[in-house]
Amino acid sequence: MDVRIQWTYIAPKKREVVLTSDFIRAEEALALAEDFEKTGRAKAIHFIDHHGGIWSKKELNKLLKEMESEPHDVIAYFDGGFDHATAKGGAGVVVYYKQNNEQYRLRANLQLDELKSNNEAEYAAFWFLMQMLEELGVHHLPVTFRGDSHVVLKQLSGDWPCFEDDYNAWLDRIEEKMSELGIEPIYEPISRKQNKEADQLARQALAGQMITSMMELTEKG
Repeated sequence: MDVRIQWTYIAPKKREVVLTSDFIRAEEALALAEDFEKTGRAKAIHFIDHHGGIWSKKELNKLLKEMESEPHDVIAYFDGGFDHATAKGGAGVVVYYKQNNEQYRLRANLQLDELKSNNEAEYAAFWFLMQMLEELGVHHLPVTFRGDSHVVLKQLSGDWPCFEDDYNAWLDRIEEKMSELGIEPIYEPISRKQNKEADQLARQALAGQMITSMMELTEKG
């Protein structure tokens, strides 16, 4: 989780100055706040998240402790496939995350109906990924999203415009859920070769082979 530090500083002649930092990791922000307090010139220190939420030092410490028992350090992969002959799609997602000092991997897929194109299957796969993150309890933290659909990731990030009404409907749905969960997205387009796990799951869904699995990863895994 990244936050800005807002520090109300008592300057010479008792003049108050409000200083705001760039976004930094919450753990680092709390450590800096400790140093600010040692100066004896800190009238107030608050922390501001990406959604404009304001946290006190006590509240932020409590949140970070709670997050240790919840999924965090999340890296999520997605892929969608489409069969023109049947108008069916397949979605595959893989989620790596930490919880209670352990590393986990979730793999899941889903067969999709009434789609029109491979691009729409990619949007539907991302939406399926958002649903899986919600089920895991992922909220109010950064999530790295990786996929080989550069169109979806670039449009979600706002780098590319979207002119198709059907795709805009998916974008709106995804962004609404993203905001609801308080997720701070980091979009990382990757190659198809780097997305093999999600691609295989999408292919298996198209073939009617449904998979949902969770496993704890060892250091070697």
